Amino acid sequence: MKISIITVCYNSEKTIADCITSVVNQSYDNLEYIVIDGKSTDTTMEIIASFGDQIFKVVSEKDKGMYDAINKGIRMASGDIIGVLNSDDYYTDGLVIEDVMSKFNEANADALYADLNYVDQIDTNNVVRYWKSGDYKPNSFLSGWMPPHPTFFIRKEWYLKYGEYSLELVSAADYELMLRMVLKHGARLAYLPRVIVNMRVGGMSNSSLRNRLRANKEDRKAWEMNGLTPKYYTLIFKPLRKIIQYVKR
Repeated sequence: MKISIITVCYNSEKTIADCITSVVNQSYDNLEYIVIDGKSTDTTMEIIASFGDQIFKVVSEKDKGMYDAINKGIRMASGDIIGVLNSDDYYTDGLVIEDVMSKFNEANADALYADLNYVDQIDTNNVVRYWKSGDYKPNSFLSGWMPPHPTFFIRKEWYLKYGEYSLELVSAADYELMLRMVLKHGARLAYLPRVIVNMRVGGMSNSSLRNRLRANKEDRKAWEMNGLTPKYYTLIFKPLRKIIQYVKR
């Protein structure tokens, strides 16, 4: 099967090289790499250009935000499977995509997820938080669970059938999409129990208390948009799970 990896970026000169290098160094041959830039004003585009034809498609134009850019990439993608790797993130080694595709075939899955490390922005060898996803169960989302978005891969046909990322949400569009695909429409999930992505700390939803409160409000809206009803504890447990990840390594 063919896999498409989409990276979206804007003024990402400090991290984009690590991200791209981790993709183009993958051992899996049938890989299409698409980079969508939001019209960066720093040296991001020069760095991207230095990789030449190792990147299948590069677009640099104004967009309506990160999820609009991801949607552009989805429409361009010709792979059977699609994954999203943001410009602050990078794959842990060159066998990641090979392992992902092997697991897809073995499990005959519609979607797949894995584990992730949050690392220090400067010293990326310093693991700040370990996100062990664990096995998915029917009540997992109700218990505040979600898989780390950069480790989430899904067949393109599911985007065509059930839609792309919602632009109604600022920070929870990834959560809403996974709720929609997995809980609402029943995508068969496979779990790859290993760390495949290193993500630099400083995510949008957790950068301040105000952003965390907004994220909680958006999480609730994600359920409502899909006609789903969370338990009274669901949206309390969701951020609490993140606190536990700092302790359990």
